[in-house]
Amino acid sequence: MKHKRIRTFNTKATYPEQKLDNDLCQAVVARGSTVFLRGQIGQNLDTSESVCIGDASGQAEQAMKNIDMLLKEAGGELQDICKITIYLIDPRYREEVYLVVGKWLKGVFPVSTGIVVSALARPEWLVEIDATAVIPD
Repeated sequence: MKHKRIRTFNTKATYPEQKLDNDLCQAVVARGSTVFLRGQIGQNLDTSESVCIGDASGQAEQAMKNIDMLLKEAGGELQDICKITIYLIDPRYREEVYLVVGKWLKGVFPVSTGIVVSALARPEWLVEIDATAVIPD
């Protein structure tokens, strides 16, 4: 593979109730320094268990924990984040989710986009956060 792929998986295992067969990963380190993270949700990366059902701030906390873990696995850190996108299924979750994200990214100053969507991949997911980071040489 031309790029480093972190935590590869197939959607057959992730979404057994659906007839999917996609080879994906949680993060890609491209050209040695740019890291693209998959959108992270309230899910334990090691067990694939959804956590904090009904709790948007709890799901945001887990998503940020996942982002931190994946960046470390890629050889980076939260300070390397350049761009985040936050997807919410309800604009009323904005303040509580952004407070969590702000705590994790204090002093980082990434560019940020917030989007309200009608739903995420699973009905129990309330928030999804993706990030792009550049690890300095």
